[in-house]
Amino acid sequence: SSGMQGGTMPPLAGQLADGRQASLEAMLHEAGGKPLLLYVWSSSCPICRAEEGTIAALAEDWPVLTLAMQSGDVEAVAKFMRERKLAYPALVDARGEIAWSLGVRATPAWFVVDRDSGVRFSGMGYTTGWGLRARLWWAQTFA
Repeated sequence: SSGMQGGTMPPLAGQLADGRQASLEAMLHEAGGKPLLLYVWSSSCPICRAEEGTIAALAEDWPVLTLAMQSGDVEAVAKFMRERKLAYPALVDARGEIAWSLGVRATPAWFVVDRDSGVRFSGMGYTTGWGLRARLWWAQTFA
């Protein structure tokens, strides 16, 4: 195993790049039973930049929370997202402590989290939109 978080997700909360407070728990509650994709990225990661369109398209159909790992403060992440026209929610993890607590040492990394905060799937590195959608569908269908 990669040493990444399995079992149940710990409570994740903080400030989004748009200034709002957010938590994984609240987002799962809002999702009304749908699984959620937690996507960990950083502004310096070329693979993450290549995947922005994939994550943006996915966020139109599924609940998505992203974690901006070691990409600066709220202002810096907001500026980066504005420049790249990204609208998905990004929890600012300036020092990387949240990512570290999940066992994430490099970006990108992702977790499919079910309505009970259970980690159903996780992975690191490049992944296809199709692969992520299949896992979200699976986590929803076989809840």
